[in-house]
Parts: sequence; structure tokens; C-alpha cells
Amino acid sequence: MFKTARMRKIRIVTLEKYVAPTVDALHESGLIQISDISDSIQQDPELAELVTPAKATPYTGKLSSLLMKTNGISELLGNSLSEGHGLKDTIMSLISPDLPVQKEVEKLDTEAFIAKAEDTLAQVEAKTSVIEGKLAALDTETSELQSNKSLANRLSNFDINLADLKDSKYTSTTVGRINAESASEIKNELSNLTDELDVFTVPMDDKEGEIIVVVTLKEFSDDVYSTLRKYDFEKMEVGNVEGTPQQIISHADSRLLTIESERDSIKKELHSVAEQWDDDILALKEQLENEKEKNEILSSFVQTKDAYVLEAWVPVKDTEKVEQLVEKSSDGHCAFETIEVEGTDDENVPVLQQNGWYAKPFEYLVDMYSPVRYNAMDPTIFVAITFPFFFGFCLTDAVYGLVVAAIGVVLLKGLGKVKESMHSFGWILIWSGLWAVVLGLITNGFIGDFPERIAGFRLPTVFAPVEAFVHPDTILIIAIAVGLLYTNIGFILGAINNLRYGNVKEAIGSQICWFVFEAGIILLALGFMMPALGMIGMILGGILIVATIGMLVWANGAYGVMDIFGYMGDVLSYARLLALCLATGGIAMTVNILAEMLNNMIPFAGIVLAVFIFIFGHIANFAFQVLGAFINALRLNYVEFFSQFFMEGKGKFEAFKAKRTFTKIKN
Repeated sequence: MFKTARMRKIRIVTLEKYVAPTVDALHESGLIQISDISDSIQQDPELAELVTPAKATPYTGKLSSLLMKTNGISELLGNSLSEGHGLKDTIMSLISPDLPVQKEVEKLDTEAFIAKAEDTLAQVEAKTSVIEGKLAALDTETSELQSNKSLANRLSNFDINLADLKDSKYTSTTVGRINAESASEIKNELSNLTDELDVFTVPMDDKEGEIIVVVTLKEFSDDVYSTLRKYDFEKMEVGNVEGTPQQIISHADSRLLTIESERDSIKKELHSVAEQWDDDILALKEQLENEKEKNEILSSFVQTKDAYVLEAWVPVKDTEKVEQLVEKSSDGHCAFETIEVEGTDDENVPVLQQNGWYAKPFEYLVDMYSPVRYNAMDPTIFVAITFPFFFGFCLTDAVYGLVVAAIGVVLLKGLGKVKESMHSFGWILIWSGLWAVVLGLITNGFIGDFPERIAGFRLPTVFAPVEAFVHPDTILIIAIAVGLLYTNIGFILGAINNLRYGNVKEAIGSQICWFVFEAGIILLALGFMMPALGMIGMILGGILIVATIGMLVWANGAYGVMDIFGYMGDVLSYARLLALCLATGGIAMTVNILAEMLNNMIPFAGIVLAVFIFIFGHIANFAFQVLGAFINALRLNYVEFFSQFFMEGKGKFEAFKAKRTFTKIKN
């Protein structure tokens, strides 16, 4: 619970004949994290002379190609199934997502699996490629029709067949838009080029320009275009359109409607294919990912002429399981070497946390900060206890807390079934919300002061000495006391970590000195408050405080004395618990007062306005205060607590493990 799982490195040797079944067995078990053995070999010259780096299997490229193709088909089918889903469907997918159905798959060697995958993809592509071709053709036609329609709209004042505007064997026709004020000047300049041209201009419907048509012999077309470009000319490509603008527009509108109907029909056909094949494609995608991972992992091995060597991290408790698994899969043709983590040489050891059911979800919050260092203290259990308490302390409203817990339940029963992160977050919200309910009922927080101000009764659960707006001083004392206790726990964990790694000076100057300082403060206070101790207590307290200053200077230099202010700041920082507690209740109370005033002061419409202010005021307050409670509960752990002891690691234990969301091996 307080320490991560003990790890050791294991080196496995097996014959080339058995490397595939061995890798397969290890992949399905998920017991080890395979590391690249090349680094270890470089540090062992004798071993380096005997082995050479291994390579990924020749099948890797083919598997990657098939996986890319499968991803494309999966996306196509998935989009087809989700198309047309409205807001209600989206909300239901969050509240009650469809759980993936595991498809039974055969255990095949790589070559046989590739053949089967190609066959499956060929069957699906035979249907999807035809459908995609139809959709692409409709998209191309739609684009062309819209382009023609746009051109026709701009040339709508021309009552001619637009096909007449195409170039002929001897003539060139230039069509485009010009500014109306430049029209006469353009005509004059064009007429100076040659007599062999005709110019037509027609005003545009937007009255911001004119359409100009210039017909000339082909030998003058470049000169005409160069002249027009001097006048902000915007050329229009007529293309292969035929008919008058109105005929083109009418045809385009009619055909576009038909295309939409055809597209809907084709999409229904694709939807039918998706319903038939989506589960198979998802299963195939997962199998390809697993198979690709198994074939790529060999590049982390080394080999001799007849054998392969792999190196992996394994939890100590699973070492025997791994050895038995490898012996079985290799028919006993294997050898093992275990390498223990010695002393404090553990910086690169992967971390596998081992927390119980309650604390497990809170690993998510610890990982947001950083992976824990191997052999250092794992703070997850402390975060699991304090984070919900701090959150509830900041919120201190029973109804708000109940809503937070309800959101947690929705996450847990919804997305939490398919996403591990949402499962963890759901539990975090549930426990945090429940603490807010408990503390809200005790401190008289129930939608602010709703029971007394609006409902006309007092909560029977209120504990008068800690009623937030009556005794904020008591709440402050509790907050500081909690802060002092939690900070001291951090000092203890920090001292343990530093002493374990031989950092005695750091332990004295960063953690142990504060226990001496606190003892001195207590003795000073007792000497002042209790005549029986009197001067003796004050003298002893003074000696301990001076001793603390000496420890700080010895460990951290002259500026180490300034750490006293840092210590006081860390402890006093817990006063934010009171601040947020009062902020939640104060704003909620203000919303209630405004709603009550509107109801009393404005006849008839007052009740409507009061309900509006009450609902949306509390929604806004809830959103801001929940966000504030979450951030500050995290801060008190990350900044005030973790800073006293946390040692960062390089990374978490990443098991070499097959994904089995959509598939399961057939027995």
C-alpha cells in the first residue's frame, strides 16, 4: 500500500523454434514488461561477443499494411453507424454505452492469421469499395452541378445558351466580372487593339459590377486578357455547360435533389454492411494490433545462431508464474537468470502500484502529477483519504455534494464501463460528493441557507459548534490543524525516503528540523500558558527553536532560515479550506436572498423570476465551486503535501499484454 510492488529483472533464453509460442504466452499473460536488451549487452562485453541484435519478423510490414487498411474500413463503418444520431443518442451513449461483445477467435500462427485477415478484408472491401465509388461519383457530380449553378447565377442576366460562350476553331471568348465604373474605359481600350472583336456587358444582380463578354480572333486573345487584367478583372470559366442560365439552374436544383435521395439510399446500403461487419472488423483490428506488437517485440531481443534472449521486468510475486509459463510454452527448452535491484540503484525500475479497491482510482490523480519512484513512498492512500475530504470541505453543501456524487455514479455506470480513466474518475467524484454531503449537513450547508430562509425549518443534522457562518473561527482552527497534521505526515514520509537513499543532511534540513521546531513552539506556548512549567518550558522551547535554525543553516546555508516562512506558508495555506467553504455558502445564500426578494417585491411575475434566479444562480455557483474545490483539493496535495517528500520515477510498469476488448481466444 505505501510501497510499490517489488520488481526484478529476468533474462530468458529459449530456442528459435520456441520463441513464437513463448512470446505469445507472455503476451496473453501480461505479466512482464519487456525492455530492450541492447543496453544491458553493451555493459557486458562477454555476452556482447556471443549474441547479435534480433530483428522484427518479416511479417511486420504486412501486418502494418493490413492494420492501416482495417483502420480505414473501421472508421468508414463506425461513421456510418453513428450518422444520424442526435443529442439524445449522444447523451445515452455517455450514460449507458454499448458494451463491446467479445468475439471468439482462433489461435493461429502469423502466416495463417494474415491469410485469414486478407480474406476478411477482401469480403468487406468487395462491398464497401463499390459503395465508396458510388458516393465518390455522386460527390464529384454534386461539385460540378454546384459549380455550374454558381456560374449560371452570376450570368443569370444573359438569356443565351452558355455553350455559345465556348471557344470555337477560330474565335476566343473571354467572360468575367469588371467594375461598373471601368466598363466604358475598358471598351475603349479593347477597341484600340483590333476591329476584330465584339464586347458585351450586362449588369450583375448584386449591382456591384458588370459581366463582360469579349469575342475576338484567337490571335488577339492574350492581348485581350492582358488588357482586362489591368482593371481588376475576375475571369469566369464557362466549362462544358449547355443551356440558358435559368435552364442550368433548374436542372442543377432538380438533379441535386435526386442525388440526395440516391446518396441516402447508398448510405442505407453502407449502414447495412456496417451492421453486418462492424464487430468483425473491430475484432480484426484488435487482432492485428496484437499480432503486430508480438512481431515487432523481437527487435528488443538478441539472438545466437539457434536461440533468442529477452530481458524483462517482472513483479517478484509473479516470477515463478513467468518461469512456469515459459517452461510450458517452450517444452522446457529454456533458461532463466534473475537480476535483483540492488541498494538505491532503482531510478530506472518501472513502477507497479499496489493499492486496494478504495485507493486504486486515486492512482489516476497521483499519475497526473508524476509516476512514483520505485521503492519510494507511494502517497496514493493519503490522496485517497484527503482529496475527497478537502473537496467536501471546500464545497460543504449537501445538495451540491449529492449532485457531484450522482455525476460520479453516471460516469461509473456509463463511460466507466468502457474507459478505465472514467471508472476511476467516477469513484473519485462519488467519494468527494459524499464528503460534501456529510460536511454540508453538519455545517448547515443545504443549497446555502435554503431550509431556514425558504423552507422554514432547521436541519436536524447541524452541529452548532462548527456551523460555518456562525463559527468560522472554529472552521479555521480545524483547517489549520488538518494542515499541520498533513504537513507532518509529509515530513515523516520525506524523512523515510531521504534516509533510505542516504540523504541524511537533506532529511535533517528539510524534514526532521520541523519536528524540533514544532516541539519548541509547543514548549514555549505551554511555558507561557502554564505557570507550573514557566521559565523552564520557555527556555527549552527557545533552545529547540535555536537548534532548528542551526539545522537549517547547516543543511541549507544561511538562506535556509527563510525556510521557516515557507513552512508557515504551507501550514497557513490550508486556510483556503475555510475560504472556499464560506464562498460556496455565501454565494448560495445571496442567490436565495435575491430569489426571495423578487418573489416578495414583484407581484405575479416575481415567482417566475425568483425560480429563474434560483435555478440558474445555483447552477452557476455549483459549477464554479466544484471546479474550485477540485483544483484546491489537488493543490493541497500537489504543492503543500507532495513537496515534502515526493520522489519522481521514470515511468509506470507497462505490461507486454494483448488487448482483449473485442476478442477472446477460443478454448
